[in-house]
Amino acid sequence: MAKRNLILFDDEAWAGLRPLTWLRPVAELRIGLLTMSERWEMLLTGQASTVAQDYLAEAYPLALARDNFFINASLLPTRELVDHILKLSQGEALTQNDELLAARLDDKAILRISDPEGEGDEIPGYDYSGEATLLRRPFDLFSHNERMINFDMELVCGTRHSQSLSKTNTVIGDNPVFLEKGVSIEACILNTTEGPIYLGKNAKVLEGSMLRGPLAICEHAVVKMGAKIYKGTTLGPHCKVGGEVSNVVFQAYSNKGHDGYLGNAVIGQWCNIGADTNASNLKNNYGNIRVWDYETESFEPSGLQFCGLIMGDHAKCGINTMLNTGTVIGLAANVFGSGFPRTFIPDFAWGSAGGMTTHKLNKVFETAELVKKRRDLKVSENEKDALEHVYVLTKDLRRWE
Repeated sequence: MAKRNLILFDDEAWAGLRPLTWLRPVAELRIGLLTMSERWEMLLTGQASTVAQDYLAEAYPLALARDNFFINASLLPTRELVDHILKLSQGEALTQNDELLAARLDDKAILRISDPEGEGDEIPGYDYSGEATLLRRPFDLFSHNERMINFDMELVCGTRHSQSLSKTNTVIGDNPVFLEKGVSIEACILNTTEGPIYLGKNAKVLEGSMLRGPLAICEHAVVKMGAKIYKGTTLGPHCKVGGEVSNVVFQAYSNKGHDGYLGNAVIGQWCNIGADTNASNLKNNYGNIRVWDYETESFEPSGLQFCGLIMGDHAKCGINTMLNTGTVIGLAANVFGSGFPRTFIPDFAWGSAGGMTTHKLNKVFETAELVKKRRDLKVSENEKDALEHVYVLTKDLRRWE
């Protein structure tokens, strides 16, 4: 059967999910085992592209066909929802509370509806009454991560057979432990009482680590010796993580290699968290945590009692950094020194609790090149252009300039 053509579009969620979406469309965010686009490709047997922000369009080109499934990129699927989408006829849409969830459209209709200066089309359809969760702010990723790990385990592993687990390990509980090819794990404790544990291709878990499901350790990720990884956590591809971690989503290529606590958090790509860095995820008064919102440019209630760190791509923390509850660190920011810095650290900031200056763009490029070279990768011209675009766009947030 030919693959369906899928178009994942950004709605206002893209703005609300910053700083995680500064360098990517929502479709490329990871939650559970997979990115949003990977999940929809598997569910609909399709090939996905995106309707991205203008400055990201070259890096994430749109691929149209005569018949397209047009899907809200921030939508978390259920099996029932997928069934309804597959039943759409061309020209029909699925909505909920005036939000477009999905539609089946030809190429011309998608170009009209995607035109920011156009009025778009009125698409006939019906209101979906079932469960439909849309990601709206960064903390939604860790809030729904446990659920999506369970969903993705069934989708990715299905009836496939796991590689065998060495007898040097101890397994507690009846939920599955699934190992892809090339996994290395010895002398560890795996507790599946509350959910499954997934170990991706060539993942490595060093001795003495304690893992508790639901948990996803993606391809080429490394868990350092003696780590304590609690449920609801995803270690994205090529991440290196140690210390104590609970309900954290690491996107990819980020490191927290040493001791220190991190809970209820989302970490972007190419981040580094220094040794003994600790981030609070609960206020002393157990109250509702206010988190920086890029749309309103103010601190807004999250509705959460537990919320730790939100960290944009290419951001760094020095050793022994102390972070307050609900801290947001922007794109390419660099934080170090003693004391608690403020709970919003603007994009391209450089400094500590004692004061901030600007992380100059040429220095950002220089560091990014060195970091990627260690992984045999390079900073693309598209990424440099996007970084420069956001550098200009966020100037007003750096009020010291």
